Amino acid sequence: MFFLTWVFQGSSYLSAYGYGIMHRIHHAYADTEKDPHSPKYDDNLFKMMWKTKNVYQNINKQKVEVDEKFTTNVPQWKSFDTFASSKFSRLLWGAGYVAFFYFFATAWWQWLFLPMAFLMAPIHGAIINWFAHIYGYVNFKLKDTAKNLLPFDFLMMGEAYHNNHHKHANSANFGVKWHEIDITYLIIRLLDALGFIRLKPVPVKK
Repeated sequence: MFFLTWVFQGSSYLSAYGYGIMHRIHHAYADTEKDPHSPKYDDNLFKMMWKTKNVYQNINKQKVEVDEKFTTNVPQWKSFDTFASSKFSRLLWGAGYVAFFYFFATAWWQWLFLPMAFLMAPIHGAIINWFAHIYGYVNFKLKDTAKNLLPFDFLMMGEAYHNNHHKHANSANFGVKWHEIDITYLIIRLLDALGFIRLKPVPVKK
């Protein structure tokens, strides 16, 4: 699973340990001063993302002390994380992206998508952690500002159902209403059926 994460995230690789802990902290302190990323306490999108990067790196490199409740059962493979997060790995993926565009791009404007390949994770994080706390609709009244950014989410593969996720943080399925199809959850169900993972029972949504 670590290897596949590296394959699919490429130059945007994020450690399951660093990101997992940061995400738990986000849920515990959503829209408070302790939140790693909140539009409520950051002046603009870029400031929030820079803060997020620093928090993630400090956690992943274990430069800060983290409460045990946030680290319990979070997987860590230090040697692989070191390689996958290295400049060598990111430059290797970058070279691969450029080569792909060089051989397969058929028009100049297609090269405009190249930066998106390099910055996939930051762009995705910005959309969810900034815009999904400002725009959208809600199914559940919460103490924080999490909203469902899209009524049908194929772009973020289900993660745009942010209000649902904050209400049922332990559920693998972010969709609640009939039109809220969580594509990632469908992939998880397939991996469970094939025996690659074990999916815990999904909590009843109310």
